[in-house]
Amino acid sequence: MALGGVVAIAAASVLCLSGCADLGYYWQSATGHLQIMSAARPVEEWLGDAQAPERLKSRLALSRRIRAYAVRELRLPDNPSYHRYADLHRTAAVWNVVAAPPYSLTLKRWCFPVTGCVGYRGYFSEAEARADAASLASEGLETSVYPVPAYSTLGWMNWAGGDPLLNTFIYYPDGELARLIFHELAHQVVYAKDDTTFNESFATAVERLGSARWLATEATPAARQEYAQFDGRRKQFRALALATRKRLETVYAHAEGAQRDKLKQATLQEFREQYAQLRAGWGGDPARWRGYDRWVEHANNASFAAQAAYDDLVPGFEALFEREGRDWARFYDAVKRLAALPKDERDRLLEETH
Repeated sequence: MALGGVVAIAAASVLCLSGCADLGYYWQSATGHLQIMSAARPVEEWLGDAQAPERLKSRLALSRRIRAYAVRELRLPDNPSYHRYADLHRTAAVWNVVAAPPYSLTLKRWCFPVTGCVGYRGYFSEAEARADAASLASEGLETSVYPVPAYSTLGWMNWAGGDPLLNTFIYYPDGELARLIFHELAHQVVYAKDDTTFNESFATAVERLGSARWLATEATPAARQEYAQFDGRRKQFRALALATRKRLETVYAHAEGAQRDKLKQATLQEFREQYAQLRAGWGGDPARWRGYDRWVEHANNASFAAQAAYDDLVPGFEALFEREGRDWARFYDAVKRLAALPKDERDRLLEETH
């Protein structure tokens, strides 16, 4: 499953021109990003292009309204990002690789210039991502490769036109499109080096709070209904995944040897059985839930740990938003103060806020 709202923060490899380890990785990252940038054209050009499909024009017009709302109501950055569009002729912007040990939910981390250490590695080629995952698996790690519809360059590329809208998400339902744009822009507001969970949980909180407000005031009744159904399913799945993650943590902390492996496999089997029951009640077009089906089929420590990065601190950020009087500027300032603290201290303060 391409996790809802999941992004890959560009590894700042476009800035690593020499003297870096693993030059092959940096080269693919730099060239892949530059190809996206060169393919992007201003939204106004697409809207004025007689050859552009009307369906695309409609989505781009909606994206402009969402972008303006993000600045006006959510106090998100007013900059060049998401004012251009590119068709990549593929289904994902990048493919992320994550890895974790057989009996741990701690992700392997990679360190890059500017962005610091993160719990994933992004590739513009699915084949290269899977080759890296296979190499990591040969070292005894559990791995997962998942498609990512969008990523953020943290504002570093705004001088060159900013992060563009992409075909990988432009046709998302209205609420999902708004949610994704809010999430990506949030990464340009606050970024704590070496702390994937803090960064992704913050952006997830912004997307949830922002999309709820946008849907209530800007969306059509049909869009609200569609989003409510889809988001309801997502919340059910995340609750099931969280419960399973906690059970696995208990197993790894208290069991050993063959008993630990037996309990792990039983926990994963129970997860799949519970998902099947959940899935049976969803109805509708089965194709809509195939992403969840694939995620469950291949679920392992790496995929559960990656999901945690987008969920674990969200309640603390949502409580902080309420504490700051639901004022976006005050909220962002409070988050910036947290980001300046040592990781243990900011995590503790978020827990206390919640």
